[in-house]
Amino acid sequence: MSELDLQPPDITENSIAVPPDNIQDADKTDPIVSKISELSKQGYQFLKENKLPQAENAFSQILELEENNNYALVGLGDSERKQNHFKEAIQYYSHCLSCHPGNNYALFGLADCYKALNQYHKAIEIWEQYLVHDDRNITVLTRVADAYRKIRDFKKSKQLYLKVLDMENNNAYALIGLGHLHYDFQEYRDALFYWTKMLDLNESIVDIRVLTSIGNCHRKLKTFSKGVYYFERALKMDPDNFYALFGLADCYRGMNQQYRSIEYWNKILAMDPNNKVILTRAGDAYRNTGDYETAEKYYSKAMDIDFDIYAALGLALICKGKGSYQEAIERLSSLIRNDPKNYRPYIDIADCYIKMNKKEDAVDILKSFQRQGIRSQAINDMIEKIQNEKIA
Repeated sequence: MSELDLQPPDITENSIAVPPDNIQDADKTDPIVSKISELSKQGYQFLKENKLPQAENAFSQILELEENNNYALVGLGDSERKQNHFKEAIQYYSHCLSCHPGNNYALFGLADCYKALNQYHKAIEIWEQYLVHDDRNITVLTRVADAYRKIRDFKKSKQLYLKVLDMENNNAYALIGLGHLHYDFQEYRDALFYWTKMLDLNESIVDIRVLTSIGNCHRKLKTFSKGVYYFERALKMDPDNFYALFGLADCYRGMNQQYRSIEYWNKILAMDPNNKVILTRAGDAYRNTGDYETAEKYYSKAMDIDFDIYAALGLALICKGKGSYQEAIERLSSLIRNDPKNYRPYIDIADCYIKMNKKEDAVDILKSFQRQGIRSQAINDMIEKIQNEKIA
């Protein structure tokens, strides 16, 4: 079964203050300056309250009074960014920077837009412009570390996260970011260290994503019973949380408690009945309990949604489990024609031949995989066992 990307949504997002608190008191003797100041404060208050049309109106009035006003241009950029109109926001921030080079708020907004568009290299370039002048801004450092993580630059990402921790011990964004970084690079024990530390520091206010992330580390480390504890804690906070339900189901599968895993697969399906991957997982669980009839229903429903190699494999294994070896071989051979580099069907066909007392055919199908020039230890081991007559 292919592994879903079941790490919960990223928890490293943090916000940067917007300009209104820094707007200087206007020169009371200049009515235009006074008007601009008042409209700026109104506009940013509307932004805070998410009243975007009113905010845009206030900022547009400012631009009528002063064509290239930095507060108005940043404010309009922020409004567009809040609406996920990132390309439009980029135009406002870029206009501001062309008139006011080095404006921090425009730089932050512009970098965040590029990050949202998955243009992490551009985001990094902009943030690092700021760090040249202020290399101790924790908010920017964590953002750059996050971006390096997204482009899979482990070394630079870790250096920046650790720099933040040197400046502010137990910084939440750095701890969580380090957890994600190590998880992404399959260093699950290190990820577990940072996420557990984050949890220990915030026991009174627990983020459900930290619980499910810790649970996922235990899944990967195959310490399933420990994973169950964290996923159950997450479910107490949100009984319908997909990551917690999946995690529990997969942990019970790993503990070979198929009946328990079925319970949680079905809870997911109650909310998402056409989830092809979960239908196949549930089918596997029913098949492993010997309930071939129900397993076949789940696999067939998955196949009705769209072809799924694992559902098709499951249907073949049901035939094998029932002793219908020839039908199983035909189904598995069809899978090989569609995906000749997947070693799993070769193993199951060989096993069918062995059960039919056709060991030469079993070796032939396994060697046909080897002739493709692909190495598989499972294939090699099975050939060796057959040839050494360790398989009866």
